[in-house]
Amino acid sequence: MTTPCIISVAITGSVPSKKDNQAVPITAAEQVESTQQAFEAGATLVHLHVRNEDGTTSSDPGRFARVQEGLRQHCPGIIIQFSTGGRSGTGHERGAMLSLRPDMASLATGSCNFPTRVYENSPDLVDWLAAEMIKYDVKPEAEAFDLSMIFQAAKMAQDGRIRGPLHVQFVMGVKNAMPVDRESFEFYIRTLQRLAPDATWTGAGIASGQLKLAHWSLELGGHCRTGFEDNIRLNKDQLAPSNAALVEQVVALCPNYGRHPASVAEARQLLSLPPPV
Repeated sequence: MTTPCIISVAITGSVPSKKDNQAVPITAAEQVESTQQAFEAGATLVHLHVRNEDGTTSSDPGRFARVQEGLRQHCPGIIIQFSTGGRSGTGHERGAMLSLRPDMASLATGSCNFPTRVYENSPDLVDWLAAEMIKYDVKPEAEAFDLSMIFQAAKMAQDGRIRGPLHVQFVMGVKNAMPVDRESFEFYIRTLQRLAPDATWTGAGIASGQLKLAHWSLELGGHCRTGFEDNIRLNKDQLAPSNAALVEQVVALCPNYGRHPASVAEARQLLSLPPPV
């Protein structure tokens, strides 16, 4: 028997149009098609940003709705996770799409430096986003870019601002934030297990750290995130032709660690989500 691993795919990169000659999915139709390919390759959770027709980031709930409708039709049971990050607008704009009731939404529980700016998540905004997620029955994925965010996520779960069981994504490799470091990664895991023993977690590495975090997460019992948002290369020399190819790369690693890609039913059970309709 092997242990299931939830493979998350973040399909849309931060550069609006082309990056290293690789097109990222921008329109609703492109996002649905790319997700369907990744779903068929083994991903059971999709992390979504949406964009305007010119490629700029959008916070328009209507655009989120169109993608969600297509995903529910073409990827039955896939876990749909909306981003409430800084690319989804400013202030309360970042949670405007939560009324659509996706399965999950990202929730950064603190602020940190990014390559050229501060990724600002004030306590008031974090609390408001968390309250909206409770209101619309959306499970948060607490994004931890440094250690303090793990403590904050655990505190929010303990006092009821996040409905448990807690799910945390450890993000490593963002320039000016936490680097890809094995000892720190293991300390993150031990800290989460101490603070929230029933929590689940995913490792997300940026750029060349994506594959490294996949290896570490599979080895240490967590789940994996891949996709164009974080990285577009299969290795240092080869561009990935699609999000599905990056998913297939993680799928191929699973047997080396006694793991298998989680099915829709397994993924939903592991994250304490309702079974697929």
